[in-house]
Amino acid sequence: MQFDPALQSNADNYKLLTNLVVPRPVAWVTSQSQSGIVNLAPFSFFNAVGSNPLYVVVSVGKRDNGELKDTAKNILSSGEFVVNMVTEELFGAMNISAADFPPDQSELEATRLETAPSVHVKTPRVAKAQVSLECKLFSSQALGDNILFIGEVVMFHVADHLMGPRFHVNNFAPLGRLGSPSVYCRTTDRFDIARISFTGWLNKDKAPGS
Repeated sequence: MQFDPALQSNADNYKLLTNLVVPRPVAWVTSQSQSGIVNLAPFSFFNAVGSNPLYVVVSVGKRDNGELKDTAKNILSSGEFVVNMVTEELFGAMNISAADFPPDQSELEATRLETAPSVHVKTPRVAKAQVSLECKLFSSQALGDNILFIGEVVMFHVADHLMGPRFHVNNFAPLGRLGSPSVYCRTTDRFDIARISFTGWLNKDKAPGS
């Protein structure tokens, strides 16, 4: 089947895109307002896009009335944010934090989560998160009804039990976002296959019986 986005509603296009580009990691973003209120909200338009420097992107949609969400306002005013990764024991709290709380009420109170101080940014991180990435805003760009934030990772927080020799991460199982509006996945079913080189592919193709 073929679908022309120009002939469909925004809602239908959103549903198609978010059901087809999967799985997507969830950025559970802490940000802080000028008055000191810590906002906590999840976003699945998120990924890593650079390693030198270390860049991640988070795309934040606007409210239905066109206004900026609290996360976007806070990042633009403070120039920083923290991405906390969501593992299964934190899913309930993450789901609560997705609700449309008023700007003067922190989602941390509703989720009964505690924060821990960051090192290079003023915005705190979620204390129970197994992984948190402190980010300083590199740039922002309006993309229709979204604002794309590129953040430079300036500090990693990783739970001790995840780290193996030579920065190998063991048994880290963050949740992923699948289809809209509320389908998620676990990342526990994995397979490991070494990447083949071009030379290796040539030699394999020439091997007897190939």
